[in-house]
Amino acid sequence: MTLARRSLSSATWNSASNLLQVIISFIRSILLARWVALEVFDVYPLANSIIAVTAVFANFGLDSALIHRAPESQDEGEAAAIHFTLRNLLGLVWAALMVGAAFLLEDELLRLTLIVLTVTTLIKRTVQTPRLILTRRVVHKRLAAVEFVNTVLTTAVALSLAWYGAGIWALLSTDVITAVVFVLAYFVYKPIWKPRLSWSVDRIRYFLCFGGRKVWADASVQALDRLDDLWTGFTLGDLALAYYSRAYRFATYPRMILASPINLVAGGTYAELKEDRVRLSKAFFRTNAFLVRTGFLLAGIFALVAREFIMLALGDKWLPMLDAFRLMLIFTMLDPMKLTIADLFVAVGRPEKIVRARVVQLLVMAGGLILLAPPLKITGVALAVDIMLVVGIGLLLRQAREFVRFSVRQLFLVPVLALAVGLSAGFLIVRAPFIPESHWVTALVKTAVFVPLYGGVLLLLEWRQTMRMVELFLNIMPFFKRKNKISSKEIK
Repeated sequence: MTLARRSLSSATWNSASNLLQVIISFIRSILLARWVALEVFDVYPLANSIIAVTAVFANFGLDSALIHRAPESQDEGEAAAIHFTLRNLLGLVWAALMVGAAFLLEDELLRLTLIVLTVTTLIKRTVQTPRLILTRRVVHKRLAAVEFVNTVLTTAVALSLAWYGAGIWALLSTDVITAVVFVLAYFVYKPIWKPRLSWSVDRIRYFLCFGGRKVWADASVQALDRLDDLWTGFTLGDLALAYYSRAYRFATYPRMILASPINLVAGGTYAELKEDRVRLSKAFFRTNAFLVRTGFLLAGIFALVAREFIMLALGDKWLPMLDAFRLMLIFTMLDPMKLTIADLFVAVGRPEKIVRARVVQLLVMAGGLILLAPPLKITGVALAVDIMLVVGIGLLLRQAREFVRFSVRQLFLVPVLALAVGLSAGFLIVRAPFIPESHWVTALVKTAVFVPLYGGVLLLLEWRQTMRMVELFLNIMPFFKRKNKISSKEIK
C-alpha cells in the first residue's frame, strides 16, 4: 500500500477505535465513581502522576529516536533491537529506584499502588518496541484493534471488582490487564518482531543523542500535565485530588470525541504542505476553526448540565467538584489547539518553539497554583490550569504567524458569541416557573435551547465556515466515509 492509502486506513481504524473507546471508558468512569470509595481516587491519580513524570527519564526520548528516519535507524530490525536493549536497561534502573522509594513511604495504600504501577508500567514500556514499529510503518489497524480489545477487557474486570468492593484493585486492575494484553498481542500472537538484545556503539550513540534532545520536551509535557495533580495531592489534603481528578477526567471526554481524530492527521497535513505557505495557512485555520467550534459546542453543553450530570450519573457525593468541573471545560475547549499548533512547529522543523512556550506555561501554572490554590482549593487549581493554557495558546499563536497567516478574530469571535448566547439562554430558561424541578427535565431543556441557538449563530454569521466544518466532520468519522469520495491528498 502507498503511504497515502496507509494513512487513510490508519486514520479510519483510529477514528472508529477511538469513538468506541470513549463511549466504553465514559461508562466505566461513571460506574467506578459510583461504586469505588472516594479515598481511592485520591491515591491512584497521585501515584499515576508520580509514575508518569519519573518514567519520562526511563524512556529518555528513545521512542522518538526509533520513529525518526536516520541512517542509524534505517535497518528496522537492528534499530528495534537497540531500542529494546536500552529500554530494558533504563527501565530496570528506574523500576528499582521507584520500588525502593515506595518502601520508604508510610502510607501503605500509596506504597502498594506505586509498586503495582511501577511493575505494570515497566512491562507496558517493554512492549513498546513492536508498537513503535507499526507506528513507524504507518500501519495502525492492529494498534487500534488491540486498544479496543484492551478497553473492553479492562472495563469488564474493573467494574466486576468494583461491584464486589475490591477498592484500589478495581483501578489497578486496568493497568494489570493492559500489561497482559499488550504482551499477548505483540509478543505472543503473531509477533511482528521477535524480541532480542543488540549492542552497537554507533547506533546507541544516535539513540542517546537524539533522545537526550527529546527528553526535556517530554519532561515539560509531563510537568504541565501532572503538576496540578501532584500539587493537589500533596498540598490540599484528603480527597481534594479525588474531586479534582474526576473533574478533569470527565471534562476531557468532549475533546476525545472529535478532537482526537483531527489531532491524528494534523501533523501529516502540515508536513505535506510546509513548502506552500498559502495552502498551509488554509489548512491551519480550517483545522483549528473546526476544533474551536466543536469544542465550544460540546463544552457548552457539559457546562450547562454539569450539576445535573453529577447528580444523575455520579451521585451527590461528587458535588464538591462542580465548580472545578465547569472551569476545566475551558481546558477542554482549547487544549486540542495546543497539539495542532505543536504539530505545525514540528512540520516546519522548529520544535524548539514548543519547548519555549511550555517553559513559560510551566512558570505561569506554578505561580497560579501558589496564589490561587490555597484560598480556592481545587477551584483555584482549575483556574491556574486555565490561565496557563490561555497564555500558552496565545504565545503559540503569536509564534505561528512566522509560518502561517490567520485571523484570531475570525478564529474565535463568532464561536465565543455563539457560546455566550447559548449559555445565557440555557441558564435563564430553567428559571421559568413552568419548568419542573427535575434534573432530567432541566438537562434536556438546557440542551434543547443551547444547541439550536449555538448552531444558529454560527450559520447566521459564518455559513460557509460552518458548512466546511460539517464536511470535515463527515470526512473524519468512519461511519460517514464513502469510497472514492475523498482523495489521498485531502486525507493527508
